[in-house]
Amino acid sequence: MRREQAVLTNRLSRLMGERRLSIAKVARGTGMSYRAMYDLYHAKSVQIHLDTLDKLCTYFQVGPEQIFEWHPAPTPQHEAQ
Repeated sequence: MRREQAVLTNRLSRLMGERRLSIAKVARGTGMSYRAMYDLYHAKSVQIHLDTLDKLCTYFQVGPEQIFEWHPAPTPQHEAQ
């Protein structure tokens, strides 16, 4: 039986699109490298450092839940007996 896992969705590109911000502008505003910002924007990063998340939250003036959205794993369903 395959167990489904919780998923963390990167919403950074949506947030930037809503505000019409470019990768370069956010990289400059946060002090992050363009490449790091590019990877985050295109959801190519597999991890994020807390200081990076803090920079993004501070720049956008939002909480982490606005940048990442958590979807819990489905609860297992028990078969009726």
